[in-house]
Amino acid sequence: MNLILEYPWWFCLFCIIAGFAYSFVLYRKDKSLNEISIWRVRLMAAFRFISITIITFFLLSPLLKTINRTVEKPVIIVDQDNSESLVVGKDSSFYKKEYKQNLQKLVSELSDKYEVRTYSFADKINELKAIDSLKYNEKQTDISSLFDDIETRYSNRNVGAVILATDGLYNKGSNPVYSSDRIKVPVYTIALGDTTVKKDIILAKVNNNRLAYLGNQFPMEIVINAKQLKGKSTTLTVNKGATIMFTQTVNFSSDAFITTIPVLLDAKEVGIQHYKIKLSSLPEEMSLANNERDVFIDVLDARQKILILTDAPHPDIAAIKESIEGNQNYEVESYTVDNFDKPLKKYNLVILYQLPSIRNPALKIINEINGANIPVWVFSGSSAIIKNDLKITNSNQKANECEAVLDQNFPLFTISDELRKAVKDFPAVSCPFGTYGTENSSNVLIYQRIGMVETKTPFMYFNTVGENKMALVEGEGIWRWRLQDFAAHGNHNLFDELVSKSVQYLSVKVDKSFFKVICKNNFLENEAIEMEGEVYNESYELINEPEVNITITNSDNKKFPFTFSKTSNAYRLNAGMMPVGEYKYDAKVKVGDKMYTQQGSFSVSALQVELINTVADHQMLYSLAKKHGGEMVYPNQLEKLVTDLNKREDIKSVSYTEKKLTDLINVKWIFFLLLLFMSIEWFMRKRNGAN
Repeated sequence: MNLILEYPWWFCLFCIIAGFAYSFVLYRKDKSLNEISIWRVRLMAAFRFISITIITFFLLSPLLKTINRTVEKPVIIVDQDNSESLVVGKDSSFYKKEYKQNLQKLVSELSDKYEVRTYSFADKINELKAIDSLKYNEKQTDISSLFDDIETRYSNRNVGAVILATDGLYNKGSNPVYSSDRIKVPVYTIALGDTTVKKDIILAKVNNNRLAYLGNQFPMEIVINAKQLKGKSTTLTVNKGATIMFTQTVNFSSDAFITTIPVLLDAKEVGIQHYKIKLSSLPEEMSLANNERDVFIDVLDARQKILILTDAPHPDIAAIKESIEGNQNYEVESYTVDNFDKPLKKYNLVILYQLPSIRNPALKIINEINGANIPVWVFSGSSAIIKNDLKITNSNQKANECEAVLDQNFPLFTISDELRKAVKDFPAVSCPFGTYGTENSSNVLIYQRIGMVETKTPFMYFNTVGENKMALVEGEGIWRWRLQDFAAHGNHNLFDELVSKSVQYLSVKVDKSFFKVICKNNFLENEAIEMEGEVYNESYELINEPEVNITITNSDNKKFPFTFSKTSNAYRLNAGMMPVGEYKYDAKVKVGDKMYTQQGSFSVSALQVELINTVADHQMLYSLAKKHGGEMVYPNQLEKLVTDLNKREDIKSVSYTEKKLTDLINVKWIFFLLLLFMSIEWFMRKRNGAN
């Protein structure tokens, strides 16, 4: 510690003179103290002298300079693999008992000289409080994220070395040899696991879509791997409950056998469907855990029903119908208006071709469409109509031959560049002659070009009337566009794109429900079940005052109640991880006197990537250690690891020096010392009758 002044040190003489003068004047002329003994007067004068001297000394702005030296031991980071692959083989008991004891001994020996920090890694990175807490039950291994974590946690720290204990198998992230470039300290590896290729049948992978649609077929690709089993065979079965959906015998033609079996299944039931894929086992197999897998497919009844009503047959109707039916998610029915007597409520979209017309105003159909808020697509053709927001003044029933011009700024859905180019070459269609008038809210997709003149007269446009979507095509002859598309490209893809995107926009209804639960339909078994909730008031504004409760039910009908947490204006739930299986949920919220409910389902799928490859990759561990100036050792060589670390001269303690300047006036003990001196002086003066 040093004392520093902003003024010359001889200025302290003035402080002493000030203290002496103040004390001398006060006690020299104070007659009330004449009867007090001289030593008491001198003691009080001394207290006053010291107090005034210190106070005036503070006017010189003295600074206290302190130098602190700290010594930081080298940090040794021990990272232990906690994944399932370590305990798949027959040596699992070694890793569960003896190895843990050896690792604990290693940590204890290193702790005598170093600061040792232990972590487990696989799915996630956790600080390891006790070696015995290792369970080897995590489902994925990501070594690259471990190095990122070390870089983040221990930047600017005295890290001596990193010890990585693993079998070298990673199934998430990038190659550890390359992702460790930012680590600038020695890396030692403990080579766990077995490099021997053992006899095993492995259900390596199942490629499938998460969603399927009712009535459709959906494919699976099952990848089978067999090691050291040439001449043997297995039976592949795909079960749904007790029903066998598919079976096939697979013969192994080599010791490193791999094949892909295609499977095509029918989606016959709505909801989450559970399929169990299994390979029959052989007695000599190393592990049976990788012989089967659960697959969950969410089957949706999402086929949209499209109704086409026409006044009379026309080739445009066939072109439109064939384009829509090319998408398996749509079911199309076509009738003349005179032969149609079904209710309209079951349809998601109604296409009116040349309806209403002068001959057939179809008032009943129009009123029913408006009453049920069904989206409608009107092809007016050559008939003059008045439809909501489109008015055409046409007295002579004449028509123009018009070509199509796309609006480049159309906002409702995207149009591919190929279609934009192709529209320019589409042949002319017949459009009613007249003066067109539309509302300002209309979104025009295609304008009319008459001859060489590009007009602002709409040919095809979209609008919303209330909550009901509508589109109108003012003309006929688009069947020529479909033929032109085939002549130019050998298919109808571009014409089908125009029709299907229009149908998709019109048929998809906006969800205006007052209570929504947003949840994935499938989670992995190492994922937390997370959901979000939204509640709206009558003005359709987000609120989060009421409490949202949800009950999750598993396949055994066991219920798990939860309450959503509130966010800024919505809700969130983290229900934690759940076992593999199918689940349903029922969520409720009460807003005022109204109760809203939402039901749904989700599945939790098994994650078995740790069981696919069980042959340890010690070559990767060797390369990693050599790259960073370390060594690879085996579990029975942990004592050698301690010896090697102790011999290294680059792993040393580091001394840090910290200099700090503090205003002396801020030192608390000086304040209390002054307070003590002045209090004693005051007490003695009052005790002896002085003023």
